[in-house]
Amino acid sequence: MKKILIVIAFFSAMAGCKKFDDINISPVLLTEAKTRALLTNAIQSIPTLTMGNDAAGRLGALYVQHLAEGPYPASSLYSDRTLNFANFYIGPLYNLQTIINYNNEGRPEAENNGSANNQIAVARILKAYYFLQMTDKWGDIPYSEALQGDKNFAPKYDKQEDIYADLFNELTEAVAQINESEAPVQGDVLLNGDMAAWKRFANTQRMIMALRLSHVDPVKGKAEYAAAVAAGVISSNAENISYQFVAGDPNNFNPWYNNYDISFRNDYALSNTLVDYMVANDDPRLPVYGEVIGGEVIGLPYGRVQAVQIPAVYSRIGYAFRSEDSELPIFNYAQVLFMEAEAAKINYTAGGDVDAAAKYLAAIKASFEQNGVYSDATYAAYIAKPEVVYTPAEAIEKIITQKWVHGFLNSWEVWADWRRTGFPVLTPAQDATDSRGIPLRIGYPSAESALNKVNYTEAVSRLDGGKDENYSKMWWMP
Repeated sequence: MKKILIVIAFFSAMAGCKKFDDINISPVLLTEAKTRALLTNAIQSIPTLTMGNDAAGRLGALYVQHLAEGPYPASSLYSDRTLNFANFYIGPLYNLQTIINYNNEGRPEAENNGSANNQIAVARILKAYYFLQMTDKWGDIPYSEALQGDKNFAPKYDKQEDIYADLFNELTEAVAQINESEAPVQGDVLLNGDMAAWKRFANTQRMIMALRLSHVDPVKGKAEYAAAVAAGVISSNAENISYQFVAGDPNNFNPWYNNYDISFRNDYALSNTLVDYMVANDDPRLPVYGEVIGGEVIGLPYGRVQAVQIPAVYSRIGYAFRSEDSELPIFNYAQVLFMEAEAAKINYTAGGDVDAAAKYLAAIKASFEQNGVYSDATYAAYIAKPEVVYTPAEAIEKIITQKWVHGFLNSWEVWADWRRTGFPVLTPAQDATDSRGIPLRIGYPSAESALNKVNYTEAVSRLDGGKDENYSKMWWMP
């Protein structure tokens, strides 16, 4: 009896304690994030996932030979077979979906953070940006069933063609949803709530996507391209879109600053592929891109298995790109002009070679201006170089090669251009671990075969040869 009474008393006490549950809850504990914080966090993931010196950022720069490896050659030899895409989903994409959900549900976390229209539109635009980054690396990926939390732990892999179609719709609808007369978004560390700039962001991405379709679906590509330009794209260097790193804030340092000046790793130098091309054409951007050693920029031979030390021997990334508070170019005017030059050449737009040549030369000028090296004399001398002069027969090669030079460290985009056009002409690593050369895609995360086996297996069956490897083509590749 005594034991029974003790047990009854214990459970009665536990039940009575429920009314005191709040005593153990901190009054300052953040239980639900404000949408402004979610947006900031989603934007701050851009450099980590696109430019950092980890695998997610560095591979593009190594594949297109903007950079070469010194003491630890591996990735430039194509040893990286897979990358994990989880950080896209559990990081920025889930935060952006939460912004949309909170606004649709009228949650208090969305109040006073910009109008619902503008918050949702910006979240949709950034979601489209991240999903494009992903599908252009892996191909088919979880998309329509993704971001559902515990409602679906095994989302299907959508076909890249279907993802592109939906991204075009998302960007179109998001631009229409923006209302510049309503309160701008808060927490916007990229464009400071400039809703017109967010429209240009979306439309410029549509241009990029439209040109991806130039081989696989030129009719749709031409229509989407025209619609993007008509809706308004970047039209001057004053409208360039870049991520600004923050001096004095270790959480917002440039990843390359962390590599060189915080960790003292010195893993990377400019590739001799890029340096030799720029030296041959007396390119004034070279000492901006790379460190000057003894009066010159010295490229590190690309794709060798031999380990070498870099400091004072080979040129590291220049301070304009590696300082703690440098800017990371995302979309810019020169990039748009190069796209307009290509569009004219492939008959997306009227004007043919006359317009293509004019846009091409304007793009080079805009790039010089963006990098602070423009003068009438240097520009005139550069565009007179035989390798630079526009010629109709070599138009696409010259446009894309110059776009490669301009796109220094915006290398994933350059990799997409190379896979689509074959330019610039790149020689694979001499000590490559795979004789097939420069990879054409990234392999799926190794855990997917266990965590999402059925859908993973179906996606792999659609790849060339039914294998999850690095040489299956993107849907949009010729």
